[in-house]
Amino acid sequence: MRNKIALFFLVLLPFSLAAQGNFNDFFTNGVLRFDYLLSGSSNVARVTEVQQKRELFWGGTTKIAVEEQTLGNYRFNVKDLATQTIIFRQGFSPLFQEWQTTAEAKKMERAFYQVLRFPFPKSKVLLELECRNRDGKFQTIYSTTIDPSNYFITKELPVQNDWVMVKSSGEPNRKVDIAILAEGYQKKEMEKFVKDARRLVDSLFKVGPFASQQDQFNIYALETPSAESGTDIPGRNIYVNTLFNSSFYTFDVARYLTTTDLKSVSDQAAAVPYDYVIVLVNSKEYGGGGFCNYVSVCTSDHALAANVFIHEFGHEFAGLGDEYYSSEVAYEDFYNLKVEPWEPNLTTMVDFKSKWGALIDPTTPIPTPRTNGYAGKTGVFEGGGYVAKGVFSPMDDCRMKSNKPNSFCPVCQKAIAKVIQRCCE
Repeated sequence: MRNKIALFFLVLLPFSLAAQGNFNDFFTNGVLRFDYLLSGSSNVARVTEVQQKRELFWGGTTKIAVEEQTLGNYRFNVKDLATQTIIFRQGFSPLFQEWQTTAEAKKMERAFYQVLRFPFPKSKVLLELECRNRDGKFQTIYSTTIDPSNYFITKELPVQNDWVMVKSSGEPNRKVDIAILAEGYQKKEMEKFVKDARRLVDSLFKVGPFASQQDQFNIYALETPSAESGTDIPGRNIYVNTLFNSSFYTFDVARYLTTTDLKSVSDQAAAVPYDYVIVLVNSKEYGGGGFCNYVSVCTSDHALAANVFIHEFGHEFAGLGDEYYSSEVAYEDFYNLKVEPWEPNLTTMVDFKSKWGALIDPTTPIPTPRTNGYAGKTGVFEGGGYVAKGVFSPMDDCRMKSNKPNSFCPVCQKAIAKVIQRCCE
């Protein structure tokens, strides 16, 4: 089914609330989109506002609660200005934060385009942006007052591309809503894009816990055409004109495929209600990237495309950390070994009890040796988070570690199930 109609029937509800009361006490129809530049160096982060925009469709949940254990290296709070009560909160992980851990960030500054979205407020609100410091504590790096009556808030209609309903399960405000965007597909290739999207979605629903929760998802394939096919591969001097300016060799790592053009991504995704965005790149190359509560990117036609699709969505959807420790990365000292990671599937043993201790058999030693005797068992295996020592993961292998396993480990599955439940309550 292709559709260009506006979805004015949607009831818009927030992702999380600290205030007690009805959504309608604080918000009205639509989304307040706050675009900004996040810039700085390895130890400096600055915020510069670019624009405020009103979008039509919000795909949030009905749950009125705020979790203190926020997923992500950053988070933003929306406070009712009159009462200073938090009425919305969401964590996320931007590409900028990863760049800060590279060698380049110690020598120069860069700026990354960012987008925040929350239900459109009825009254003035205070927007606070926070990041985790090296000790794992949140600190405010920016705040501003937003007046919903400000006539400089842009009110453009969304881009009207065709879209296909890959999966329909019910009202957006009670489901997980995913927008899959075409990248590097020309207009004549949209039939291929839809087939690619369906194939990869089918692969996602073959693994737990997604397999048993299919009826909790709405998935849209948005036909967003590019001028040329493919994506940039700087290491081979390949450059093509695509809608979202995706590129391999992020941080000079050949397989790392990302887009920094979040303005274009957000503009195109605004045609439908969405909680999560996946950028599907028309390429046979191996690679991808995923960012908690932001976006995931992967290619369509590599032999391992389905594996990468699932892995990167694990990053975006549940904030799962990478469990591998021997592959090439650009990061330096990504984790402070004196602080418990926020990722649900990694631990430094600083506060392991807050993680997956209840899932471990009492006879399993901690730490758990990477031997055949404990293969496939939940334990505490040293190695993960890009390092062989000091960071531990739940199983000897998992979808977040390599392309060999067919599914996520029990710890990752539990984290994913928690997000599904939160989105659909």
